[in-house]
Amino acid sequence: MMSRQAFLCGLGSLYLALLFVFLLMDVYARPANNSALKEKAADSKDENEILPPDHLNGVKMEMDGHLNKEFHQEVFLGKEMEEFEEDSEPRKNRKKLMVIFSKVDINNDKKIGAKEMQRWIMEKTDEHFQEAVEENKMHFRAVDPDGDGHVSWDEYKIKFLASKGFNEKEVAEKIKNNEELKIDEETQEVLDNLKDRWYQADNPPPDSLLNEEEFLSFLHPEHSRGMLKFMVKEIIRDLDQDGDKKLTLSEFISLPVGTVENQQAQDIDDDWVKDRRKEFEEVIDANHDGIVTMEELEEYMDPMNEYNALNEAKQMIAVADENQNHHLELEEILKYSEYFTGSKLMDYARNVHEEF
Repeated sequence: MMSRQAFLCGLGSLYLALLFVFLLMDVYARPANNSALKEKAADSKDENEILPPDHLNGVKMEMDGHLNKEFHQEVFLGKEMEEFEEDSEPRKNRKKLMVIFSKVDINNDKKIGAKEMQRWIMEKTDEHFQEAVEENKMHFRAVDPDGDGHVSWDEYKIKFLASKGFNEKEVAEKIKNNEELKIDEETQEVLDNLKDRWYQADNPPPDSLLNEEEFLSFLHPEHSRGMLKFMVKEIIRDLDQDGDKKLTLSEFISLPVGTVENQQAQDIDDDWVKDRRKEFEEVIDANHDGIVTMEELEEYMDPMNEYNALNEAKQMIAVADENQNHHLELEEILKYSEYFTGSKLMDYARNVHEEF
């Protein structure tokens, strides 16, 4: 007969096995999304240190031409954005949002006007800038092995290929001896694009070497007017179908988002097109002539443009301004918390007066 100890051990093993199965089911049941991609990208620490990021905090459009879905939260929360997590306790998030409201409301009249919101947006955008500067110091050290304060294209190329799984010593030796490198087509295409970006970041007089400031422009083009122009040219090149270096509405909304396989995917595509149409017509096309020029797109992309910040402030207020007084009261921001913070707050009206 089985002993009590053996029986308990068997139950424990069965429990662990079932738990493992349920965990696997949970993982595979989750839909693919950008968060999952970000988690995967975060694992590749070395690669992230030297590759220009696809996503730029506080910039309205991604480097691949997609709209930045988190822009409103980034320019409202700044570095505090990470504190507003989906699984955070609503009561805590509500208190954090109340504190932010009091900081934006600099004249303490219990409402936020466009100028107050504009000032806040500029302040939060600058926070993102300073964060990028601090991160760049670490990233620059990663690609400047001899610590001489300058990085050549070849030094960067060696580090990049090493991050892709190539043997760093072999690559360095081949480059030194001008020997041919066997690189797959996809990696070579990325390298070619990076090389173009590298030479654009090299301030005159060009020396093919990047210092720390130039490397910041390479990773974060929003920090340099010249690199911002280069990024705009790349986006227009990708979207411009007739080669006139301008964008029509049809060109702007025709960027492929994937194959539509079911109704849910069709709804996502429809929402995506609707968002881009609205952004084109109401924001990017400044003179409303149906055409977006490089200049218009550059102004739209510039995160430190005060006029854009004021427009953004007015738009953010309009979203939640239920009483149409062109200001935001605390109750309105709490009710539309998902727009401002990415998280929903329950029972906002019942709790607001007792906590604030």
